[in-house]
Amino acid sequence: MKTFHRSFTLLILPLLLLAVGCASDKQVMAQADDAHGQIKPAVISDPALDAYVQLIGDRIVAVAEEMHEQGYGSEAHKGEDSEWMFKGTQFHMVNSPTLNAFTTGGQHVYLYSELFITSKTEDEFAAVVAHEFGHIYGRHVQKGMNRQYAILAGAAAAAVGGAAVAGEDNRMTGAMVGGGVGLAAGQFLGMGFTRSDEDEADKIGFAFYTRAGYDPNKFADFFRSMIEKGYDKSPELTSSHPKLANRVTNAERRVKELPPVAKQWRKPNLVGHAKFVEYQNRAKSYAAKTPKDKTLEAAQLMLAAFPSCVAPEDLPNQKAAQQELMQTMEKQKK
Repeated sequence: MKTFHRSFTLLILPLLLLAVGCASDKQVMAQADDAHGQIKPAVISDPALDAYVQLIGDRIVAVAEEMHEQGYGSEAHKGEDSEWMFKGTQFHMVNSPTLNAFTTGGQHVYLYSELFITSKTEDEFAAVVAHEFGHIYGRHVQKGMNRQYAILAGAAAAAVGGAAVAGEDNRMTGAMVGGGVGLAAGQFLGMGFTRSDEDEADKIGFAFYTRAGYDPNKFADFFRSMIEKGYDKSPELTSSHPKLANRVTNAERRVKELPPVAKQWRKPNLVGHAKFVEYQNRAKSYAAKTPKDKTLEAAQLMLAAFPSCVAPEDLPNQKAAQQELMQTMEKQKK
């Protein structure tokens, strides 16, 4: 029995220690850089597209830096030095058939080619760019990492409890069952915080998008398009995101709350609609002519496995990719 307790403690103690961890900006940036090394084969290396997407991102970031200097943001934003957010954040167009956009929380934002091609206007696309930078500004990846620390610690505590109540011959089984239940509960409860993060990213993104000169009335256009395609059917309680209809309502409310001076913020889009369509066709052409190889397939699998940042729940191909990725990881452990 002493052997069991010793080995079990060695297994659980590291998880419990994670609970006192707090993800720093440097940790998140290092993790993001590591992830980018795996995603890089899917980055579209078209000079014209690169420049266009980066210009949209830079337009958002420039306004964000101004508002940062004026004290805008929650306590999570103000907690650490934030200068890194405004120096070198890269906005990547990635070759992926998945309808998504994602940031790993450091200085990398990924705009999926399928999302770009689906966007009807630069305004729609810029709203998603602003939303993703809102996640960086709000330090949501840092918060997510800290939640995972807490989930792991909660699972470990549940495992200890499971071991304590199980019979002498079933202690390890009790520990495994208890840990599984604790982990599942922690993940479900974490959804509420994730919905909060998404709403805050919409709020922050709307502020940056509007101050950057884009039409505030078009901020919710992408959400409206998603609703038209039938992506808003899941109950919000079981989703990691707010319902798309609620996101539209919140955006419309924010438009009404804008000060009169907001009319002076409007600027022309970076390109006209014809040029925007030309860029979309370049993205389509790039994806069609790029030969498949193992590195590209691995990068696209990782991109597809990232949780949805536009739909209320992960799409079928995202769920399939997540399952495939987990199976691959399990094989590597053996």
